[in-house]
Amino acid sequence: MSTVFLCARHELLLAIRSRSLQLFAVAFATLALLVASAGYVMSGGYGLQDFARTAASLLQLVLLVVPLTSVTFGALALTPDRGAAELLFAQPVSRARILYGRYLGLLVALAAAQAVGFGLAGLVLNGQTGTAGMAGFIVVVAISLGLTAVFLAIAAMIAQTSAERRARVLGLAVVIWFAAVVLYDVALLGAASLLRSGTASRLLMTAAFANPVDAARTVALMAVEGTAAFGPASLALLRFTGGPTATAVIASASLALWTIGPLVIAARRLTRADI
Repeated sequence: MSTVFLCARHELLLAIRSRSLQLFAVAFATLALLVASAGYVMSGGYGLQDFARTAASLLQLVLLVVPLTSVTFGALALTPDRGAAELLFAQPVSRARILYGRYLGLLVALAAAQAVGFGLAGLVLNGQTGTAGMAGFIVVVAISLGLTAVFLAIAAMIAQTSAERRARVLGLAVVIWFAAVVLYDVALLGAASLLRSGTASRLLMTAAFANPVDAARTVALMAVEGTAAFGPASLALLRFTGGPTATAVIASASLALWTIGPLVIAARRLTRADI
């Protein structure tokens, strides 16, 4: 584990010095503060939203921005570079440990960048509106970290497919993001429209946990808005899963599998690669 932590520390220092990560931290903090104040402006009022309204609004930002940032940043950072990779993997350390360490360092770096935005928004909201609804806000923060872990693991997997071809890896990363965030739901609704009502409902509920983005959205909305999150469909979902606790467990298991699976595949590919 000391080797993993050493690689993680090195990767964390490189990521912190990256201008791209610094810009992401500033942009994410700015967007989080804007979201906290946008709700009442849209309704003709003024002032900051409370934690509950901000959490619901921030969730949409998290589901779009965090997966894209994680998969692209990870793909560019973890794609083997011929000169540096030869020197790095020539060390008497297993390639899998090096990959796990680099993954951990990038995960901490991206989490820290997001913490800047969430932290600033949380401090402002706490000072202006109190702590009501903070639990839902914390769930959204946890969901953001979970999606970061998932899409960074996916980035590690695809980064081992095209060494020295960062443009191809980056393009594949964007395609995966688009498929998970946009195309998956469109295709699922299209398929459900061709089925009977009961079958379509079971398909939609099952598929909601197969996609990490949908699993994150489901558990976050249930935590922030409760049984009103999806209207009457919320009660059907709770009956299907066995209750709120079971829903959270299933969604967490989905995110965990989407993190562990691609990361293990990435380690195996890297071990067998000719670098």
